[in-house]
Amino acid sequence: MTLSRTADSGALADVIVVGGGLVGSAVAYGLAREGARVTVLDEDDGGFRASRGNFGLVWIQGKGYGLSPYARWSRSSATRWPQFAQALLDESAIDVALKQPGGFHFCFSDDELAEREKRLSTLRAELGDYPFQMLDAADVRARIPQIGPAVIGASYTPMDGHVNPLKLLRALHTAMQARGVRLVSAERALGIEPQGHGFMVRGKLGTYRAAKVVLAAGLGNRALAPFVGLNAPVAPNRGQVLVSERVAPFLHYPTLNVRQTDEGTVQFGDSMEEVGFDDFTTTHVLADIARRGVRAFPMLRHVRLVRMWAALRVYSPDGFPIYDQSQAHPGAFVVTCHSGVTLAAAHALRVAPWIMGARMPDELPTFSAQRFERATELTLAH
Repeated sequence: MTLSRTADSGALADVIVVGGGLVGSAVAYGLAREGARVTVLDEDDGGFRASRGNFGLVWIQGKGYGLSPYARWSRSSATRWPQFAQALLDESAIDVALKQPGGFHFCFSDDELAEREKRLSTLRAELGDYPFQMLDAADVRARIPQIGPAVIGASYTPMDGHVNPLKLLRALHTAMQARGVRLVSAERALGIEPQGHGFMVRGKLGTYRAAKVVLAAGLGNRALAPFVGLNAPVAPNRGQVLVSERVAPFLHYPTLNVRQTDEGTVQFGDSMEEVGFDDFTTTHVLADIARRGVRAFPMLRHVRLVRMWAALRVYSPDGFPIYDQSQAHPGAFVVTCHSGVTLAAAHALRVAPWIMGARMPDELPTFSAQRFERATELTLAH
């Protein structure tokens, strides 16, 4: 492998990872576990930091409907999460508060319940081993006594869980730096130049060279990918979240839209908005989120709200991840998805070894961005 010195510090690197959020940090940590010397370029607070607005779910149920490899990929990560969390605890002394008791998706009408059963039954038929239960209101209340009368049933799978996403990001930064990863803060990648057997990344603070480069810059991947012959047609999707004051423990399972954190606060969030790069909160959306949360748990009606935020998720045209190595410039990779928490274990323990030369995970060819080019060709043909 050809190694070069970064122009600004003389530090050696095998791989430059562009992006220091959950996706980039998980990949960088995994690369360091593989023995690579890694430099991570992390943009300043002017960037769109999806990782800091994450809901914290390790969520499997329902994912991959219409594209079953995504269900397999997500589950492969969830099953590796205990090992991943323990490694982070051992190396960073930070407990990311992983709990995987299973999760609930509440239904408020017979139609919702029927649609939910159809979705999960289809996934079970495609995947075989896909455990889930459809529960009526009495069954749900037996497990979560605080639910309101509007909940007529739910789906439950034992595959789901949640973590503290801010502790996860801190643990990743701590653990990867303990393994020698160089984290360059407040650095924005402006361009990438393939050079012989490696790449030069030009940033606003300096230039950086390495044999390989990984684009994990979220929404920034769209502009950076063409420099190395890749395609990352990602776009923003806004999600808003409310956080309550700390309350006595009552919710011991994650649900899709309401969860109680390890610190006792309650998070509410279920919005998906296509509003471009507007990452401001809006009163009417937050009011809808609050109403739906109270509909599920009327006991929260008088709980005080202490924080709110909006964040821009990273979505491809079909909502699924993009994983590619450049054919024109081998050694350049793109890794992008909107499930940075769920897939963190897979990024560290499966994607990183592939980047370092191991066999590509079986699920990943499905997620090449070439699928969008094929879809365009088919559309034009007709």
